[in-house]
Amino acid sequence: MKRFIIISIITIIFVIILIVYGIYRWSINMNNLPKGDFISEVDSPNGKYTIKAYLSSGGATTGYAVRGELIFNNEEKKTKNIYWDYPQDKALIEWKDYNTVIINDHKLDVPMDTYHFRQIE
Repeated sequence: MKRFIIISIITIIFVIILIVYGIYRWSINMNNLPKGDFISEVDSPNGKYTIKAYLSSGGATTGYAVRGELIFNNEEKKTKNIYWDYPQDKALIEWKDYNTVIINDHKLDVPMDTYHFRQIE
């Protein structure tokens, strides 16, 4: 009986850890972001990339968020969410060079970097 209780407690703890981890991963996964309403787009200096910005409303109880989407203009690659910031209601996008973009004071080296306000840096 004592062994059954210990195994049950370990199983419950393991399931709780899995649930907490799943919620954490889902909340920072850049693929699960809401679409939002288009607000602007800016091409890179060489035309290789385009950043499209979208404004997303969480409803009456939360502020706006901005999603930045990277488009590969000359390649057959799927678009990629690279920027998610809350609370934010504008997208100031400035290309510094062919691969470096600054979105609302967050510097990203595309196509590798992403910014998500919930991620721990």
